[in-house]
Amino acid sequence: MSNINKLFKEELKVVNIGLESFYNDLKKQKVSAIHVNWRPAAGGNKKLASLLSRLK
Repeated sequence: MSNINKLFKEELKVVNIGLESFYNDLKKQKVSAIHVNWRPAAGGNKKLASLLSRLK
């Protein structure tokens, strides 16, 4: 049996990053999952994110 086939026989464990609705749908299906409330730096504004990165 290939490694990919073995993977599909194992229990699914998910780390959800971003949209909480995906996490909620997984939990409704009794999938083992955790949710990380991540958002892009500076709300996705590339120029502002670049300026912020210089502060570190």
